[in-house]
Amino acid sequence: MAWTQVTPAAHADPRPAQIEAWQQSTSVRLQADGSLSDVLAISPGDVWAVGQQEIWDVWKNRGTIRHWNGSRWSEIGIRDNTAAGNLRGLAAASPSDVWAVGDGHDGVPYLAHGDTAGFDRVRPLCPPAGSDRVRPPCLRAGDWLGGIDTKSGKVVAVGSREKNALIVTGQGNDWTVQEIEDKGALYAVSGGFAVGDTGTEPLIAHYSGGTWKSMPLPSIPGGYLRDVQVDSSKRALAVGGVYRGPGEITPLALVWNGKRWRELRLPPSEARLYGVTGDGKGRYWMTGYDPSRAAEPFMLRCEKGECETIRGGTQQGRSSVRLQAVAYLAGKSTVWAVGHAVDTKDRYTDVVESFAPKVTTAKS
Repeated sequence: MAWTQVTPAAHADPRPAQIEAWQQSTSVRLQADGSLSDVLAISPGDVWAVGQQEIWDVWKNRGTIRHWNGSRWSEIGIRDNTAAGNLRGLAAASPSDVWAVGDGHDGVPYLAHGDTAGFDRVRPLCPPAGSDRVRPPCLRAGDWLGGIDTKSGKVVAVGSREKNALIVTGQGNDWTVQEIEDKGALYAVSGGFAVGDTGTEPLIAHYSGGTWKSMPLPSIPGGYLRDVQVDSSKRALAVGGVYRGPGEITPLALVWNGKRWRELRLPPSEARLYGVTGDGKGRYWMTGYDPSRAAEPFMLRCEKGECETIRGGTQQGRSSVRLQAVAYLAGKSTVWAVGHAVDTKDRYTDVVESFAPKVTTAKS
């Protein structure tokens, strides 16, 4: 599959010295009706992906963890008596300290921890209330978790509990839960920032002074956020969309400069943005889905406030492609994107794409 770069008029002359070109197109070969929700790239021979298989069958539906060793994908087992449902998020503090989060078939959110040898379910216990010496479970039936981050053994998972945004933090056997009242749901977390929506507007929470607090944002009715890339305490990018009516959504990106969030100007489109990654130096890649050209993989690349659309070629039998998540591999300048394709019979197939800069001759 070859990618083409759509260059805005402002960049038409001269052409950039480096453009993206497909390096590899693979599949983890999920069972029928499978989709991938997140991807994590640690090294060229250590890439992770999570998702679910047989998504339309409530009896057979189950989460899956896959690993790329540089030459092939393999399924990594979960040592657990209760099956995981849809796994949505991935994070790693090291190659031997990997976390996944999603749904459990018992109705309680699912946390899994492990490495290439296998994963175990983790059931966080919170401090006892008052004089009670029994440590209650931090998570309960009806809770929902969608995003996870980890660093130096500390884990942060985010989601929702009833109408409140939910944040679960743990290290070893020490876990705590915080709710942000009447603040909807959080879908992703990274570097002390968590993003989501209130149900009517975007929501961003920030960890400061030992607690999570919602941040002031531009007024964007109908806005929502689904992922965040944090370069530093003074630079971050959150992506999502703005719901403007039945079937009408426009893309949304908010930029953090250390003092405030502002809206980033994006190319006009009806694209849905699901994931974002970056090289830590101000270049970002956003993945999603463009209904106007549904069968083509869709991505935005942004740098210095300017964004370009990158599109993949079509494959026979595909009616649409959604790239749900994206990860940047430092040192190799490689970007991995995962999601699913839908064929003309509404069957799902997982999609894995990776690409890297290809040096070309600049043209005047």
